[in-house]
Amino acid sequence: MKNLLDFDQKELIAAVKEAGLPIFRAKQLYHWLHKRLIFDFNEMTDLSKELRAQLQGMFYIGLPKVKQVLKAKDGTRKFVYQLDDGPLIETVLIQDATDRKTVCLSTQAGCPLKCGFCATGSSGFKRNLKVSEIIGQLYGISRDVPDISNLVFMGMGEPFLNYDNVMKALRMLTAKEGPNFGQRKITISTAGIPEGIKRFADENLQVRLAISLNASDDKTRGKIMPVNRKYPLDQLIPAVNYYIKKTGRRVTFEYIMLKGINDRRQDLESLKQFFTTISANINIIPFNAFGHTYQPSPPETIKFFIKALCAEGISAVERSSKGEDILAACGQLALLS
Repeated sequence: MKNLLDFDQKELIAAVKEAGLPIFRAKQLYHWLHKRLIFDFNEMTDLSKELRAQLQGMFYIGLPKVKQVLKAKDGTRKFVYQLDDGPLIETVLIQDATDRKTVCLSTQAGCPLKCGFCATGSSGFKRNLKVSEIIGQLYGISRDVPDISNLVFMGMGEPFLNYDNVMKALRMLTAKEGPNFGQRKITISTAGIPEGIKRFADENLQVRLAISLNASDDKTRGKIMPVNRKYPLDQLIPAVNYYIKKTGRRVTFEYIMLKGINDRRQDLESLKQFFTTISANINIIPFNAFGHTYQPSPPETIKFFIKALCAEGISAVERSSKGEDILAACGQLALLS
């Protein structure tokens, strides 16, 4: 039996037609599922009892199951979901000072990239998430928190290694017939998969792109991000420039500051040189410890980096972390799984 939450609009119409039902039933179902967030056939009140029974015999509606919810001192909440075949994934709800609510979605159970500063990579890789498991994270939260305004694909996993499911989920989340999220309110973060960046440029979406940089020379980046050994900077930079030229949109680079690793004077000079080859913003992020030997850079070092970059005309800001006390901050996901 198939999960209806894996069907986009066209697929649902095709499935309904195959079942010998009129097409308008597909529109009704899609509205119940993706607009009203009703996941029980018996609550779909404009469908007859007979039709509900027929649908229950053909499909099921499955969301990831909430195993645990943790709340941080700053109001951040972490949702631990259990998938049908056992793996756990984690999703974070972040509320800022303006009361804007952002959900951080996972795209894989675990992650195969093994970045040294990230707990998810150290937990191993289980599998890609299905479309229903990606959108289901949001839907499970939205029933209790209806005013979510922003989405970031920055949770567990590398989105561009689950490319087709992530793109399908994106289109479903931004469809007018569904949640109708504004594309510019969504950000996808990648560790730097050139083929994925180029494909994404060709999607004709207004979704924002962020790239986990963390070092601007191959030796340092390869040490903390093994993906750089396969896709070094001389492959990443052309892909990003292709994206910028094709879309006309700026990208944001993310730079987690690690004491003695990428916060030295030579790293700063390398960063300045890097931004002569590419036009982008940079978010400087304090390292969130998770038992690794890495240590966060001192606050004064972070301030010095930002000031020096801004003096060169580079748009650099510090991105504050939330939820650290429940291991929900950047790089800390997967410790419970």
